[in-house]
Amino acid sequence: MIKVNKNTNWVAMVLLILGLITIAFPLYLTVVIAFKQPSEMTNSIGGILSLPKSWSFSNFKEAMRVTNFWHSLGNSLLITIVTVVLSIAIHSLMGYALGRNKAGSKFYSFVYLFIVSGMFVPFAILMMPLAKQTAEMGLANWFGVILLYVVFYMPMNILLYSGYLVNIPMALEEAARVDGASTWRTYWKIIFPIMKPMHATVAVLTALSVWNDVMTPLVIMAGSETNTLPLAQLNFQSQFGTNYNLAFASYLLSLIPILIFYIVCQKQILNGVVNGAVK
Repeated sequence: MIKVNKNTNWVAMVLLILGLITIAFPLYLTVVIAFKQPSEMTNSIGGILSLPKSWSFSNFKEAMRVTNFWHSLGNSLLITIVTVVLSIAIHSLMGYALGRNKAGSKFYSFVYLFIVSGMFVPFAILMMPLAKQTAEMGLANWFGVILLYVVFYMPMNILLYSGYLVNIPMALEEAARVDGASTWRTYWKIIFPIMKPMHATVAVLTALSVWNDVMTPLVIMAGSETNTLPLAQLNFQSQFGTNYNLAFASYLLSLIPILIFYIVCQKQILNGVVNGAVK
């Protein structure tokens, strides 16, 4: 039998409590400050940490008006949803092609390593060339941003999909070929549905990155009237940087959609990350 060390359990419990505090405390501050009025904010710690005297949604209404919330939300949803759908469709197909062939082919192995190495290229190096190229090609809009996102997140997503394919036995594909199914049909009818946990993982990781990103839309769509939520909040901070109540209300509004999406997909995410880590 495996002996459990009680000291180890206590250490794990302390670490879990500390982790919970680091997550719960900032979230508590965000909610409390968002519902407070400016007159309730004081320089004392007790004044900041105390609950609001009256729970009012006036800060949220004003934040929605100042940031043009619904327009910015629509742009963020459009860019995020299209990027996630394209990433799942394209990256899973590429991950399947490379994952099944890289072991027996130097060409596929080189292509796989070349694409995955893109994770180590910082965005700062690509920022100015991309801004110039997208402007010259007429892609300085939301379509260009989506196209760049699909390329940016390709290395990580292909790495995840290729790792997950290790858990799918080749016997399934061989049986499909015996029944007369083509490679294309085998992938979409058998492999693609089996990779559902990894689809959820890729969807959430990609959605989180796209939803919170401010640099790519700022560089590519600079000067246009198309604002995502992060861009709207950036403009808001430059104008109303000292109004913390409106700022935190705006942050909370932008947090809610992606938080709901994560809660819905969290079970599939855990399965996808654990299985995708197997090499």
